[in-house]
Amino acid sequence: MTTVTFDTHQFIKKLEAAGLAEAQAEAISEAIKTASDTADTVSKKDLQIELAPIRTDLTLMKWMLGLIVAGVAALVLKSFF
Repeated sequence: MTTVTFDTHQFIKKLEAAGLAEAQAEAISEAIKTASDTADTVSKKDLQIELAPIRTDLTLMKWMLGLIVAGVAALVLKSFF
């Protein structure tokens, strides 16, 4: 799992510079820090594992569609000859 560094002191100073009171800036900083600490992060490997069955299903669907198109083409050609 990747860790993201969050400089709360610098964030609070930026909020204060933008006109927020110190208490408000600290509350916002704490809320963001809490939210980011509890958020579930997904890695590229997690996504690959989750998407593997979908890729397999799509491959099978491509083959099935190809066979259907070939069958329809064969029937159309057969009706002309």
